[in-house]
Amino acid sequence: METQHHWESVYQTKSSTEVSWYQSTPEKSLEIIAATGIPHNRAIIDVGGGASTLVDSLLERGYSTLSVLDISSSAIATAQARLGNDAERVHWIVADITTVELPPQSIDLWHDRAVFHFLTNPDDRARYIELVNRALKPGGHIIVATFAPDGPAKCSGLEVMRYAPNELHSTFGENFTLLRSEQEHHHTPFGTEQSFIYCYCIKK
Repeated sequence: METQHHWESVYQTKSSTEVSWYQSTPEKSLEIIAATGIPHNRAIIDVGGGASTLVDSLLERGYSTLSVLDISSSAIATAQARLGNDAERVHWIVADITTVELPPQSIDLWHDRAVFHFLTNPDDRARYIELVNRALKPGGHIIVATFAPDGPAKCSGLEVMRYAPNELHSTFGENFTLLRSEQEHHHTPFGTEQSFIYCYCIKK
């Protein structure tokens, strides 16, 4: 409940374009999703997608089975208002990723930019990875972006974890094969730079 209150407060006091992780177009995520070759009718979930513009871009590109999960109902309401009638084409889930239940083997592609690095508690990370293992189909794709070792130690007033690609991959375990990793220097709306790493894996 405390975590949810924090993120509701963030999205009630700042516009979606004022938060540090805002991207007008999430180019790196879109590039990696396209590179997976996943058919456009397969199930994609954007974890922590809230007010992110990724869903807009995916709809524009013809992806048709989209879910957005976020702990903040305010963030999701922002995205729904922005999309207008197109919001009806998306499955919206207001939930905490460490406690939510998702149908087994229901997801073809799992995307997370800047949620996993907020899980500083080992038990929360374990629950997240357990959920991925349960919800992602065998052969499914997972793209996770976190702060890199030279990225910020805090974000939105909260401590974060920072990962090198091999560290992030080993955290998820042997059930995932790392196919690609790369760094991104994200320029925030207020003129600073944040270093991210992206890891793209296939579930065995």
